[in-house]
Amino acid sequence: MIESKWMLHAKKADFNEIGTKFHISPVTARIIRNRDVMGEEAIGRYLFGNVDQMYDPRLLPDMERAVEILEGKIAAGARIRIVGDYDIDGVCSTYILYRGLKRLGAAVDYEIPDRVKDGYGINESIIRAASADGVDTILTCDNGIAAVSQFELAKELGMTAVITDHHDIQTVDDGAGGERDLLPPADALVNPKRRDSRYPNGAICGAMVAYKLIQVMYERAGVPRDEWLEMMEFAAIATVGDVMKLQDENRIVVKEGLKRLGISKNLGIRKLIEKNNLDPKAISAYHIGFVIGPCLNAGGRLQTAKLALSLLLCEDEGEADRLALELKELNDQRKDMTQQGVDQAVALVEERYLNDKVLVVFLPDCHESLAGIVAGRIRERYNKPTLILTRSEDGAKGSGRSIEAYHMFNALVEVKDLLTKFGGHPMAAGFSLPEEKVDEFRRRLNENAMLTEEDFIPKIWIDVAMPFEYINEALIEELELLEPFGQGNEKPQFAQKGMVIRGSRVMGKNRNVVKLNLVNERGLAMDAVVFTDGDEFVAEMGRSRMMDVIYYPSVNEYNGNRTLQLVVRNWKFR
Repeated sequence: MIESKWMLHAKKADFNEIGTKFHISPVTARIIRNRDVMGEEAIGRYLFGNVDQMYDPRLLPDMERAVEILEGKIAAGARIRIVGDYDIDGVCSTYILYRGLKRLGAAVDYEIPDRVKDGYGINESIIRAASADGVDTILTCDNGIAAVSQFELAKELGMTAVITDHHDIQTVDDGAGGERDLLPPADALVNPKRRDSRYPNGAICGAMVAYKLIQVMYERAGVPRDEWLEMMEFAAIATVGDVMKLQDENRIVVKEGLKRLGISKNLGIRKLIEKNNLDPKAISAYHIGFVIGPCLNAGGRLQTAKLALSLLLCEDEGEADRLALELKELNDQRKDMTQQGVDQAVALVEERYLNDKVLVVFLPDCHESLAGIVAGRIRERYNKPTLILTRSEDGAKGSGRSIEAYHMFNALVEVKDLLTKFGGHPMAAGFSLPEEKVDEFRRRLNENAMLTEEDFIPKIWIDVAMPFEYINEALIEELELLEPFGQGNEKPQFAQKGMVIRGSRVMGKNRNVVKLNLVNERGLAMDAVVFTDGDEFVAEMGRSRMMDVIYYPSVNEYNGNRTLQLVVRNWKFR
């Protein structure tokens, strides 16, 4: 296991008072404070928030303008074309808008760019094709905010443009020493990140923006509220899949959406749950992030995102079954291809780049849609900024994933003379450059990096240093109030030092489970389980008979018996 630094949260509050007020334990109160949830209103919303506490969509800029334009187009029978994106947020956004506008009687169709041929977002060829097809109005979702020249063309061609998006907005000098937003010439531009937005939550995904638009249109058209609520599961899938922070309104949507997934009326989703052998009544944010989401993304990565959208729109049992199976098989293929890429990258790092501060690895045969996933895995393994490059038609194309100490976008700005195209933010980036410049790119990034060895040691945050004596079924049940877990609302982590290892054995067909019996300094024993390479764990343990653990408490049910156990997430042998 990679060396890590364990850090204990030390945030202050009156945990007993919070516990009494909300009928929770001081332990749970402390965890909530560690998530920066403060004040009675925020804590109440975190624990018990519901759909009625979601924000008014009309606080989004241009929301009512967009709705009025679309209502007019529907009434006139004008053709509307939705232009989405090829990832899970783009697919869910497109589904919500298409289904919603169809319900309202619109003459609507959709287009989703091809990841390899078109790249991200709307382009001029998509706009020209829409014009040639007699489309009157382009409606984007999960893209469009940066498409200034593209929408200038759309306006030249006499088209109406409505943009819904959630991405960051480019800025330019306002001529007075400040900055102003650089916005495309759209007739309406709905984005929570606009400077003039009054919407309280700027960190919503594209599908949430689309969902809010349909909410207002349904309300004005008198469509029953239940029909709008039925689509919440797709806003939830996109929120988790696009790795939005599960805080504030996002938490409410995901919590409610997960409940609805278990009783979904959507045939495609039900088939996808079935093909992955999931229990519909126990779908969690984990299942969206690591099972359902990757299946919906697999089409856009290896074939076309329209495959996933076709599944969501499908109403034929046999066809839905076929599409769900195809997406699952594509995802299985994607997993195999990803693992091949990771293995190749590891071999190259170990052979050539182990001492580099910034890992730049060229994998010419890796599918370009997998570069970001491979970069993420390599970053996790070495805890170093990682950029994976693949061979494309125009040279090398790459995707990067970073660590807290390294601003990846700024690093690319420093070598922009080598790049043909780039974009991103502190923790991730995408870029292109001529293949012959890859070695210089690697050299200069490493020369410029001001990273120290300390920066390569990952920090693991502990919520509570909690002895075994505090663990009981009531606490474990109470911790479920904190779900759904994910980005911005991480699963709690507890720690205990100086555990005596009374027994250990490797289990599982693939020897990837280790069962432990641990005893604390007061003689209390507790079973523990570690999900890892069992043989590597035993080799690392060697002759050690004592360990420190970071864990999460759980209940193990076996043959009708319920016993407490620890799920060990991290460890250090003594």
